[in-house]
Amino acid sequence: MSDLFLYDDAAARAFEPFALTRPVSELRAGAELIRKRWERALGTAVTGFIGAAHLAAFDEPDAPPAVCSDSDVVPGSLVANSRFVPALRAAKVDPKTRVWKNGGKVVAVRLSSSHHASRFGEGQLSLEELAQERAKGVEVAGRWIENVWDLIGTLVEQLREDIPTLGVELEVTTPRDCIVLGEHPLFCEAGAKVEPQVVFDLTGGPVLIRRGAEIAAFTRITGPCYIGENCVIVGDRIASSSLGEVSKIRGEVSNTIVLGHSNKGHTGFLGHSYLGRWVNLGAGTTTSNMKNTYGPVQLQTANGMQGTKQQFLGSFFGDYSKTGIGTMLTTGTIVGAGANVFGPGMPPKSVPPFAWGDGERYEIDKFLEVAERMMARRHVELSERARELLRAAYGKTGD
Repeated sequence: MSDLFLYDDAAARAFEPFALTRPVSELRAGAELIRKRWERALGTAVTGFIGAAHLAAFDEPDAPPAVCSDSDVVPGSLVANSRFVPALRAAKVDPKTRVWKNGGKVVAVRLSSSHHASRFGEGQLSLEELAQERAKGVEVAGRWIENVWDLIGTLVEQLREDIPTLGVELEVTTPRDCIVLGEHPLFCEAGAKVEPQVVFDLTGGPVLIRRGAEIAAFTRITGPCYIGENCVIVGDRIASSSLGEVSKIRGEVSNTIVLGHSNKGHTGFLGHSYLGRWVNLGAGTTTSNMKNTYGPVQLQTANGMQGTKQQFLGSFFGDYSKTGIGTMLTTGTIVGAGANVFGPGMPPKSVPPFAWGDGERYEIDKFLEVAERMMARRHVELSERARELLRAAYGKTGD
């Protein structure tokens, strides 16, 4: 198999608050990272990602590196749009395929000639242009993410597709002394710990619990729901959500994605929201996910305030963001990467990256010191490359 690169086009680079600190391919869509979905579809590891210049030092375990701006993407390489979410159940495509399509748009193209990485520029180069005369292509199953809120809008349907596909491949056990309602499947991977009197409501969809996860007694898990490896669920109702690895969750959570290594260890409602990595929500933090007019929610984007056509939409928390105790967030709130939200009153709908309280700016050295301490509690080191990335993100927001 030749090299595989995931490309953040201009639309992907506007997926705030996440695009400041990570490529879109490292976001969770349904039960799995977009990058891992591509690796499954092609049966090979991703070589690298083509993204914004400030992400050059992106560094996470098992994630591929950025393609250097002075590098060449050689003939035979496959370049895929990171905003396309391949179906996990999709049949493997012939590795000799030249063009993949979905919904009439090019999903991926195999290069017939060498392209300097700089040609991709700010994401304006389209895969349709690269496909050229080979534009007929092979249809591939999956769905496009046109806007960042689509990750939430498509979550329930995506989980219903993903969980049975992943679950049948695992060694599973039957939890003891639990209450099971409904007919959809329950997949509890060997090595997960489920205490007695947990309720699994499978009426609306399946549930998958990965190894190392711990579910406390009297928790209600409502499908479709994915609980990642080494997650700790401490009680209340978890519904229609995808909770990434090594996260701690307490309180009511609904229609929410947690990328991983994040903490909601106290009560407070979290609905139709997305948490990046290393997010910490203070006790009582609550999101509103529906306007009291019952109308569609608006979200602040790189192109200004934009209608989402979604009646239910909560908050989007960038990597390393935090909230103080009792924080109340209105519908369609964006909390920028690295922001520390606290103080009287409700925060604005758009909290700037690296904000400190109400209107101040986090000092970068202090921010890195706090990030290092936080990650050490989960036995993870803040690498020098990660520091470089965060400094670049900080500098970009200071322009």
